[in-house]
Amino acid sequence: MATPSETLVSLVGSDPLMLGLVGGLVIAVLNTVGAAGILVVRDPSERTLDGLMGFAAGVMLSASFTSLLLPGIDFAEQPAYQASIAGVTLGGVVPVLIGFTLGVVLLDRGEEIAPEIGEVITGRMGRDADLDQARVSATVLFILAITLHNMPEGLAVGVGFGSGNVGDGIALMLAIGIQNIPEGLAVSISARDAGLGSSFYAVVAGIRAGVVEIPLAVFGAVAVTVAAPLLPYAMGFAAGGMLFVISHEIVPSTHARGNEHVATMGLMIGLAVMLTLDVVLA
Repeated sequence: MATPSETLVSLVGSDPLMLGLVGGLVIAVLNTVGAAGILVVRDPSERTLDGLMGFAAGVMLSASFTSLLLPGIDFAEQPAYQASIAGVTLGGVVPVLIGFTLGVVLLDRGEEIAPEIGEVITGRMGRDADLDQARVSATVLFILAITLHNMPEGLAVGVGFGSGNVGDGIALMLAIGIQNIPEGLAVSISARDAGLGSSFYAVVAGIRAGVVEIPLAVFGAVAVTVAAPLLPYAMGFAAGGMLFVISHEIVPSTHARGNEHVATMGLMIGLAVMLTLDVVLA
């Protein structure tokens, strides 16, 4: 019986560009499925949403270590994936830590400029519609934050396929795709509740947050294939961005409304699911 890796390769080939494109499409489609959930699940409770977002955090937490950081260190120990800077060869944990730091810094800076972007957007909206500016501003910032943290997710899937280990790429694709479902739903509900328009607009808002994942998945797959020494840095970068999002956004928001227990249980379930996928698809 063919393995998942063999099945995928037989369908789309072994070209990292095509694998990255498929991976990006899958996770973006699942984001869309979550966003469209508002048409079915009209009014989920805060407890349910916090549990689902906790699940998403657990998936990302496990994936950061099992599919990115640890494999990245393994790759960095191989001469083919090592780069020399000023005559010094960087290997082992160092390239991964450099990439990790860059991922954290980028997401942190993105968080800092998000309010400025939100002010521009909501200022324009205010001239065209009679909306609660405080709620709209908070919603725009939330959508921007989700979009920012979708970036390392898309890159992670592409890097997973670009590493040459199709099993790791599939595990990341499925795990990130699964956790995109509650994310997409959360974005749509936030947009609708702020009065930004119909449920259709809310779905569009959720889809928009996931669109960035497709080009980044392709870029990640191609970049690490063309320049193999980039792989450990890219893996560290993607993990740093995802772990920043977990600690800075998801955990605080899911623990802010008295639902910390269900959010924690959701995180544990998500972690267990990703660990299982990592073993089964290896």
